[in-house]
Amino acid sequence: MTDPSTALPPDPRRLTSAGERPRVVIVGGGPGGYEAALTAARHGAETVLIEERGIGGAAVITDVVPSKTLIATADVLDLVAGSQRLGIRDADNGTAPTANTLNVDLASVNRRVRELAAAQSVDIRASLEGAGVRVVDGRGRLDGPDRVEVLDAAGEGGEVLEADVVLLSVGARPRELEGAPCDGERILNWTQLYDLERLPEHLIVVGSGVTGAEFASAYRALGCEVTLVSSREKVLPGTDADAADVLEHAFARRGVTVRSRSRAATARRTADGVVVTLTSGEEIAGSHVLMALGGIPWTADLGLATAGVRVRETGHIETDRVSRTSVRGIYAAGDCTGVYPLASVAAMQGRIAMHHALGDAVSPLISAQVSSAIFTSPEIAVVGVSEQEVRDGEAAGEVLVLGLDTNPRAKMQGITEGFVKLIVRPGSHTVLGAVVVAPRASELILPYTLAVAHRLTAEQVAGTFTVYPSLTGSLAEVARKRLLDDAQR
Repeated sequence: MTDPSTALPPDPRRLTSAGERPRVVIVGGGPGGYEAALTAARHGAETVLIEERGIGGAAVITDVVPSKTLIATADVLDLVAGSQRLGIRDADNGTAPTANTLNVDLASVNRRVRELAAAQSVDIRASLEGAGVRVVDGRGRLDGPDRVEVLDAAGEGGEVLEADVVLLSVGARPRELEGAPCDGERILNWTQLYDLERLPEHLIVVGSGVTGAEFASAYRALGCEVTLVSSREKVLPGTDADAADVLEHAFARRGVTVRSRSRAATARRTADGVVVTLTSGEEIAGSHVLMALGGIPWTADLGLATAGVRVRETGHIETDRVSRTSVRGIYAAGDCTGVYPLASVAAMQGRIAMHHALGDAVSPLISAQVSSAIFTSPEIAVVGVSEQEVRDGEAAGEVLVLGLDTNPRAKMQGITEGFVKLIVRPGSHTVLGAVVVAPRASELILPYTLAVAHRLTAEQVAGTFTVYPSLTGSLAEVARKRLLDDAQR
């Protein structure tokens, strides 16, 4: 495929006959799809978006918005439970709050989760329609390289849309074990958690990646006994090792049981719960089990072969850095591409695709500038080059680390876990990457993301004013370690 850094975008005037607006058809209404639709509409294109499961896609309906809303409740409980050192006491009996003195009405929590997700979906639909996008409820399927057929809930064909540009943004579905089919009651995937009326007595979480770690952290804070089954030696494989260590210590302190180097083979219901059988033959009994095993792209029966669109063995659609597929005029964005399972990346892919397809100059997606966060307690946020890449010789870098235990704001708030890590290029001290482990690390990573994107140096970060006292003070202070090291040589 042509290198996107040298390829020129197509001239939108050549997409259609003279005087006609370009016709854009988007299949999938998640972040990749709706951001692409808004971008296309702003370019004056005749834009149609087809979605069968609700505008906003999994990110809004069953994944990001619901899970982070649930985690917000868990964060409040976690904060209050750990506030005894701050002098917080019960007004009636003077006792200090602990996890055992708090409880949660899960039915109310999940009702709020569903309401917020639905409201967000309505808001996005209103934005689309306000921009002039035609929203079609149904399932889109390619009928060649420049036609999209709309199917109804029964799979019956209907309207066929001609398109100059097609964007596929169909997302992914939860992966399940063959020996543990999810029933939505006791054996659950992450889309089914929000129908629970009562807090599980003992939740077994299978999978220690981002999804598994987030739900293990949240449900423990909500007051549930949690066992995390991890096939790896550490939780969060592929994440910064120091960050994973902090989270494991937090899990141990909070009472999460982590079963490392264990793999689930089956799960079955019992009279009042579930039993998870490991490949070793050992059994773990609980009240519910969550299967957090990653996702499978929704690319089957999408008509990809009919149109000649190439896919990888995993079912993900092949794309380049400007979201083009192997077929001219067909683009793809989001989890169905397997680039990064992040709503922010899906949205950027969708915008890039439309800018490129409709004739704008465009910068391709640069993976080194993608920041991401894991919404555990504490949160973990990363951007750019990792320490492991430096150790493996894939990148030349110096690693600077500063714990939050010296930060005055952290002391005031009773924060005892976390650190900031900065990776800079030797010689020039250009910021290459960073890790933040702290409450609200998802917010704190932005200055480092800007530093990576704009090639700022450690000296420039160190010389930037920060509020005192603040956690952001540590972001600059760790950069000053670079200056101190030079001064001491």
